[in-house]
Amino acid sequence: MKVLAGIQPSGDLHIGNYFGSIKKMIERQESDSVYAFIANYHAMTTVGDGERLSTLTMQAATDFLALGIEPEKTMFWVQSDVKEVLELYWVLSQFTPMGFLERAHSYKDKVAKGIHPHHSLFSYPVLMAADILLFDSEVIPVGKDQIQHVEIARDMAIRFNNEHGDIFRLPVHQVDDEVATVPGTDGAKMSKSYGNTVNIFGDEKMIQKTIKKIVTDATPLEEPKAYENCNIYALAKLFLGPSELLALQERYKTPGEGYGHFKLYLHDVMWEYFRPYREKRAYYAAHQDEVRDILKAGADKARAIAQEKMQIVRSKTGIAY
Repeated sequence: MKVLAGIQPSGDLHIGNYFGSIKKMIERQESDSVYAFIANYHAMTTVGDGERLSTLTMQAATDFLALGIEPEKTMFWVQSDVKEVLELYWVLSQFTPMGFLERAHSYKDKVAKGIHPHHSLFSYPVLMAADILLFDSEVIPVGKDQIQHVEIARDMAIRFNNEHGDIFRLPVHQVDDEVATVPGTDGAKMSKSYGNTVNIFGDEKMIQKTIKKIVTDATPLEEPKAYENCNIYALAKLFLGPSELLALQERYKTPGEGYGHFKLYLHDVMWEYFRPYREKRAYYAAHQDEVRDILKAGADKARAIAQEKMQIVRSKTGIAY
């Protein structure tokens, strides 16, 4: 099974990134062909400073490797190192009705959140389709908010194939309903764009400070708490096994503990969970040339596949002559 996943280097990795995409991708290295890339072209829609984007790209690569990406098992590269994706982006634009993009939920949501509307943000689904179709991806692990983008990619592939033959594989999305939408500190979907993230790496005190900002209701200390709709519980359960989860539920039902206690508990389980990853990250942070070598080797492999696909596309569309 060929699985493709990308993540934007638009800020520190957070637990929504990890449980929504990265963890699945790492687990699939043992059974599937995993294609993982750092989507720095996509990140340009929100990161305007070039020096910062370059820094964030290396930071994301370091983080991915620390969290378990194994270059000998996974094709791992930076999006901009395979220029063919931009060429396919333009070709696919000819098969993208404006209505597809005008109905894109992600675009409308980001504009509603105050992100400046421009063409690259509007045409984001076309570039995402190019990422997917260029490598004949079969399965795309996504959160619920990205399902529509995979469906748009399928529509583009169908339109292209109807005109030029069966060139592109039709991808399918895959959503883990248990963790498809990880809530942020405000209860909305955790997203760097919304400023509501809990970071994986970083200073412990800053992470603890972020956790303390998680929005809760006003149930007093002396009353039982409802865990079902609690943002703290929704995050804590990502790290817990069945018995630990039941124990936490009992604590919610028992008067005498406030949300502050549960926030401290969330910090402790999260900090311990990511301990081995922090140690691995320290190694790669001290060996950045090794990280660059890994990315270059991955890009060389990805480019060879992309060039072969684009030779076919060029021939079919008349770009080759």
